[in-house]
Amino acid sequence: QVQLVESGGGLVQAGGSLRLSCTVSGRTVTRDIMGWFRQAPGKEREFVATIARSGINTYYADSVKGRFTISRDNAKNTAYLQMNNLKPEDTAVYYCAADTASYYTPNAYYTADSRDYDYWGQGTQVTVSS
Repeated sequence: QVQLVESGGGLVQAGGSLRLSCTVSGRTVTRDIMGWFRQAPGKEREFVATIARSGINTYYADSVKGRFTISRDNAKNTAYLQMNNLKPEDTAVYYCAADTASYYTPNAYYTADSRDYDYWGQGTQVTVSS
């Protein structure tokens, strides 16, 4: 059974930092594209960041570019989201996701489309106070 478990969320003041972790069990993520999404109250889920199997190629939503960094450690079967200079508008539940079906694509391939991700975590709350 594949499980994604997020951790590292919490309450932080504006301008602060948090590091989210997503640990995967039940499969090896080496061949998976990993992504982070978020959903604020009353809003639809939105893309935040994605990282290719290469671990080098990444893509970010404009709203977080320059402040957030996605990374992965395949040896630990874990993906990370380093969030700096947090803003109140970053408040949301953050979800980790794995795209396991794109293994045939080049290692530099990534996707921001939530429909491409077939495994999801339960989410971790991030609250940024002003």
